[in-house]
Amino acid sequence: MECETPEFLRAQRQLDEVAFEMGLPLELHERLRYPKRSLMVSIPIRMDDGLVKSFTGYRVHHDVTLGPAKGGIRFHPEVNLGEVSALAMLMTWKCALMGLPYGGAKGGIRCKPWKLSPVEKERITRRYTSEIINLLGPDKDIPAPDMYTNEQTMAWIMDTYSTNVGHTVPSVVTGKPISIGGSLGRNEATGNGVAYCAKRAVEHMGLKIEAPTVVVQGFGNVGSIAAKYLHNSGYKVIAVSDVHGGIYNKNGLDIPRLLNYTSEMQRVEGFDNCETVTNEELLSIPCDILIPAALGNQIREDNVERVDCKIVVEGANGPTSPEADKYLHERGVMVVPDILANAGGV
Repeated sequence: MECETPEFLRAQRQLDEVAFEMGLPLELHERLRYPKRSLMVSIPIRMDDGLVKSFTGYRVHHDVTLGPAKGGIRFHPEVNLGEVSALAMLMTWKCALMGLPYGGAKGGIRCKPWKLSPVEKERITRRYTSEIINLLGPDKDIPAPDMYTNEQTMAWIMDTYSTNVGHTVPSVVTGKPISIGGSLGRNEATGNGVAYCAKRAVEHMGLKIEAPTVVVQGFGNVGSIAAKYLHNSGYKVIAVSDVHGGIYNKNGLDIPRLLNYTSEMQRVEGFDNCETVTNEELLSIPCDILIPAALGNQIREDNVERVDCKIVVEGANGPTSPEADKYLHERGVMVVPDILANAGGV
């Protein structure tokens, strides 16, 4: 199948292993190995320079047994059908684990969002919504923010959908602005949930540490909120990173100042009194808690031996490969899985 990329095959392997352990009936196992439906669309838009450029978008429903499909929409240059299909599968497990009446979905547009103007982002979002609109609806498919999308993106989707059906439908998306029916605390929900899981993991392992050290890969909506929560709880955040690179200070970062800095500079690099590290180097910094909150497949067979922590809390979706997960377990490292740790975003 077209979706059988490395990302999707990893998700299938995880399902296969769990299905074997559970003794899942073969017919149910086979049904869950593939998405129910997948849509790939072309998104031609007029750029600010007057030229027309086409982007590729995806929306995948993995399973809708428990209710309408639910899952985020991401903008990123590495988006592909396999990645979106794997993430839709994870959303099925996440909603089921949380006891929510939703199935699993995911969507995305292959683009470089940091190179798009606000007007171009609006055009690409509205055209994408128009192309997948037959899948959408409060009883069919409810998108949410994800990587490089936010409440403004959801407002555009809601408005485009509502215009098409002829009346306002706030419930077609979650993660929208408060002023048009959004939920208080939604922006912080995922990051706070990650931080809460980290604190519970410390308690569960019986770590008697006055100020546990934390490393966060990915300083976006999830990673930055988790870092803020843990910093305010007395934890010492010693390293963070974003798409451009990372920073490290063994004595701890001033997270409130860093948040102000990144709000202005749109990156963590250049923050004072820090060493510069790459995203790969950041994973090997000794710490008590490692929070991968960026892309998937960051902790792998080829680098897991360099990971030096006691707890991994998966803020991102699928950041640890199945092989690396086994290796960490054998070393006594506790891994809090993504379907639990970042479920606050649902």
